[in-house]
Amino acid sequence: MRPVRKGSSPIGTDYDDYTNAKVDLVSRLGPYCSYCERRISTNLAVEHIQPKGLPQYKSLEGSWNNFLLACVNCNSSKGDDDVQFSDFLLPDRDNTFAAFDYFADGDIKPSALAVQAGLENQAKSTLDLVGLDKSVRRTLDANGKQVALDKKSQLIELWAIAEDTKNTLKANPKAKSIAINLAKAEGFFSIWMTVFKNDPDMKNRLIDAFSGTRESGCFDPTGASISPAPNPDGLSGGRKI
Repeated sequence: MRPVRKGSSPIGTDYDDYTNAKVDLVSRLGPYCSYCERRISTNLAVEHIQPKGLPQYKSLEGSWNNFLLACVNCNSSKGDDDVQFSDFLLPDRDNTFAAFDYFADGDIKPSALAVQAGLENQAKSTLDLVGLDKSVRRTLDANGKQVALDKKSQLIELWAIAEDTKNTLKANPKAKSIAINLAKAEGFFSIWMTVFKNDPDMKNRLIDAFSGTRESGCFDPTGASISPAPNPDGLSGGRKI
């Protein structure tokens, strides 16, 4: 889960219509779901971290600090679940890249660092909140070919693409700019970072390519993760990891 920085509200006040924040959110964070990290060309929603459907958070409906971006699937999984900041790890205030480990079979698990910090339950709750802990759903087309429609299947598919790209770069290191453009087109920042974990140059290119990531302060000049998150905007409940 890519850590990001939104910065201060571009209008300095709450939004009368929260959907008007989408352009500025995409400009600062890129066209990606803040949770599953997929690139969403259409139907990317302004996501209320603390749901506007709960009475206690109604006053936050137009608050910039309560916004992220979410795909239909993550938004639907999250629904109106009560989000207490102490119970979850969030990409705009915690180093969520440091909190999770990604695997070729599509699994996402709490990292050793999260466990060591006593945040395993918060990490698991975050995955459950947006449906990133669900198993692969076997979906076949009319010819019996499996199609990657669910999030886990797409993670597996993208991992294979990232591995293939890494192997291609061994033969042609000068093609890194092409690889970065592919990563931006596909999304799934954390998978690319994991696959290229031993390539500091590639990691730095990825961090700089995905809007709002370098600004989070969660990575050092070598591309290594910094924990706890600096939380430069001082958002409530941040810096847990």
